[in-house]
Amino acid sequence: MNEEARLVVWVRGRVQQVGFRWFTRANALEIGGLIGFALNLDDGRVQIVAEGPRENCHRLLEWLRSDDTPGRVDGVTEIWDTPRGGYDGFAIR
Repeated sequence: MNEEARLVVWVRGRVQQVGFRWFTRANALEIGGLIGFALNLDDGRVQIVAEGPRENCHRLLEWLRSDDTPGRVDGVTEIWDTPRGGYDGFAIR
């Protein structure tokens, strides 16, 4: 069972000005089947929205929680929802 899902993630730590959004997009594209975006927030966090097969969203979340990300991740908060659509690929905002 691999239904479609929407994953919204907030990553805190030293995740801005280290290529975090670029690597997140590259990883999402490598996983495949994901649309959405990665966005720097004013408070220093990065927000990621990914929609696609639930298993692929889980793979992206696992990567965000791994030691393979650029910078330093101090915490990851996620919310799962139903897809809303409206994205054209996976963008860096």
